Amino acid sequence: MNTAPSDRVFSGSIPQFYQRYMVPLVFQPYAADIAARTAALHPAAVLEIAAGTGVVTRQLAEQLPAGAAIVATDLNPAMLEQAQTLGASRAITWRQADALQLPFEDQAFDTVVCQFGYMFLPDKAAAYAEARRVLRPGGAFLFNVWDRIEDNAFADTVEQALARLFPGDPPRFMSRIPHGYYDAAVIRADLARAGFTGRQTLETIAFESRADTPQTAAIAYCQGTPLRNEIEARGADMLGQAVHAATDALRARYGAGPIAGKIQAHVITAPRGA
Repeated sequence: MNTAPSDRVFSGSIPQFYQRYMVPLVFQPYAADIAARTAALHPAAVLEIAAGTGVVTRQLAEQLPAGAAIVATDLNPAMLEQAQTLGASRAITWRQADALQLPFEDQAFDTVVCQFGYMFLPDKAAAYAEARRVLRPGGAFLFNVWDRIEDNAFADTVEQALARLFPGDPPRFMSRIPHGYYDAAVIRADLARAGFTGRQTLETIAFESRADTPQTAAIAYCQGTPLRNEIEARGADMLGQAVHAATDALRARYGAGPIAGKIQAHVITAPRGA
């Protein structure tokens, strides 16, 4: 899977749109799920990778005991700034970090958690190896990735709408990156290459995504993700047209609103081992 530099850029107004629209649309239920899984492990020190605007971080703050330390990292300063502005129910250590070069000592954490981050990385196995490096013996690595785009209704509808708007050069960010790393065999092989050779669990979990109007969902995808970078690369004035096209497609498929559609992801737990 090829990645472009713009695939990992969450800057400008994207963090604000991401938090306002994407978080409630698709991220919130999986954040509660992965935080509950983490809490069940009773860790003393947790590292979160690709924390974004802090949707999982805030769930961890609520669900973990007060004595558990939480370090939340992200590559993008603008996303971390948004997360810090929103804050959490208790103290969090926020730090900019690249998942491919974590600035932490070996075996510093009991648990490493990441929500929907590894799809963006050019070398998944190297990033997994970094997660394993900072885990203590007996620790666990928990992360999730989106399933294929065909099992994620709104994303699929938006991408099809933009393919009709840009027939000669359709933006494929959603299927290429967020929904491009779903093959269980590939994920398991990458984990094994990184040293996670113990018994892994991979669960496929579906939720329902809800939006008050089709336009809300259209704005979420077109302005709250790096898909925006691909749209604007096709013309500085194309963003409004893209939102309009996506809105029309969502309305035609789901009605005027409120609308609901399936979202589906894999949740993976990999023990570090000795």
